[in-house]
Amino acid sequence: MTLAALVVGIAFTIIGAGAERLASAWPADEASHRGPGMRTGLLAVGAGLAGGAVAWRSTLPSWALAVHLLILAVLVVLTATDLEQRRLPHLLLDTLIVVAALFVPFNPAVAWTDALIGGAVAVAFMGALGLVVRGGVALGDLYLVGPIGLVLGWPAVFVAVFVAGLLSAAVSALLLLTRRAGLKTYIPFGPFLVAGMVVTLLRDPALLGGIAVALSGAPS
Repeated sequence: MTLAALVVGIAFTIIGAGAERLASAWPADEASHRGPGMRTGLLAVGAGLAGGAVAWRSTLPSWALAVHLLILAVLVVLTATDLEQRRLPHLLLDTLIVVAALFVPFNPAVAWTDALIGGAVAVAFMGALGLVVRGGVALGDLYLVGPIGLVLGWPAVFVAVFVAGLLSAAVSALLLLTRRAGLKTYIPFGPFLVAGMVVTLLRDPALLGGIAVALSGAPS
């Protein structure tokens, strides 16, 4: 692991812990103001590993990697609020959508046409799923999957949603088996979408510039 990736990992560990603490106090109308716990540590470790791995895997220009990390930082805070308060605040969602949309024409790893198709298909798929599975998809998830689709593009966003579904099913089954949740317990899907995006970024080298750099460095 490079020094830069290690620094990013440490920074995201702090961001993860801070996001979990922020979610206990903001948005204020449903804040619990509870103290630090296991979730604080888990989110800190998860965010640190995700940020460090993205930085280590990336061969994008520094400015493009910085945009990815900014988006990931917002997603970490959204994950914390969704886990704590079962909500995705519009202040963060709107910021995420604006940043992702502005990044579309400049993303060196995803063509703008693929980005727009990815965003549209992701929203359409999640919307259709929400109509079929009543109560299975919250409105906030639709707002969240759109910018994820813009960043990943098509068909990579399909992989992210698929991974999110698998993780959600596995965690739900585990919670049911351990009797920590019932059949009617609401389990937020936002954190799984974020995890699906991170997994997709790390498994597909093209999304973080690997293929583009390899081709540019190939002998003519």
